[in-house]
Amino acid sequence: MKFLDYVNLATEAPLDNWLGVAALTLIVLLVGLGIHRAGSTLLRRLVRHRPLLGALVQSIDRPAQVALTVLVLQLVWQNASDDLAGITTLRRVSVLVLVGALTWLATRVTGAFAEAVIRLNPLDIDDNLSARALHTQTRVLARSITAVILIIGIGAMLMTLPNVRQIGTSLLASAGVAGLVAGIAARPVLGNLIAGLQIALSQPIRLDDVVVIQGEWGRVEDIAGSYVTVRIWDERRLIVPLQWLIENPFQNWTRSNSQLIGSVFLWLDYRIPLEPLRRELQRLCEQASEWDKRVQVLQVTDSNERAMQLRALVSSVNSSLNWDLRCKVREGLIAYVSRHYPEYLPRLRTEIPQLERVPEASAEFA
Repeated sequence: MKFLDYVNLATEAPLDNWLGVAALTLIVLLVGLGIHRAGSTLLRRLVRHRPLLGALVQSIDRPAQVALTVLVLQLVWQNASDDLAGITTLRRVSVLVLVGALTWLATRVTGAFAEAVIRLNPLDIDDNLSARALHTQTRVLARSITAVILIIGIGAMLMTLPNVRQIGTSLLASAGVAGLVAGIAARPVLGNLIAGLQIALSQPIRLDDVVVIQGEWGRVEDIAGSYVTVRIWDERRLIVPLQWLIENPFQNWTRSNSQLIGSVFLWLDYRIPLEPLRRELQRLCEQASEWDKRVQVLQVTDSNERAMQLRALVSSVNSSLNWDLRCKVREGLIAYVSRHYPEYLPRLRTEIPQLERVPEASAEFA
């Protein structure tokens, strides 16, 4: 007897008893697994030369297998006799598993597409402004879509239970009060969700942006569904709620581009010549690989009763290089002044008036 004959025999089994249902369930289960295996193999061969599509197929393989298996089993159990003991419970459980598998599949597809977009736009390039903007939008939108999918999936699973539907019907009678209470309780969650969408669309910050928040300097390491993680220069992590970023001012040093102008301040004596210092600043910048050849200037910006303040402006392609350049310039200028003009370093002037000499006649008389 051929395989198709076994299939026909199994499909002709009566569905008014558990023996026939079990036989048809076994056949359908094998057929469903075979279809999944064949489809998975075919898709892997089609995308074997496309790593991103291959990663997508691999990520959805397991949830697709579960969803397809439960779907074909559901077809058998729905056609079984309603008089079978436990068939109603089995149907409800299978529906719950099916909805859960479809929710799992949808979240995997969303995450795989987001990961594909991120891989196609790497950050390890010199001008990564567009890539950082795309990464931020992709991550925030993907997490928001995943949250919506989970909420819909959980709601659909709960609505398959008769008792939950009755509770929902009862709550509709007092929807105004329930909605008000739920809105107040969920305000932080909804506020951060809306703030996340605002950040994704308007992009006041992006991944890898250099920011100063409440006096802390660092880089945006991650943008989650409700908070932003800032990696501070000393490897601490600053956790900032999304809603706080929307409602409060902060500094973004890489908003339009990563180029930055830094300043170095020195206090020196009024009499020091400035032209040698300007030539030394130029020499230091030309020898520094961190300088981008845009800005290097030395100016007197302030003065007091003791000394004058000199400000050196230097530019770099990003904030990290600019920090190193400022340190080099500061060290170089201080060393130059100490070596060539040590007498013009800031000092405290004190004038001691001379005492009047006593006349000799008076001294003799005394």
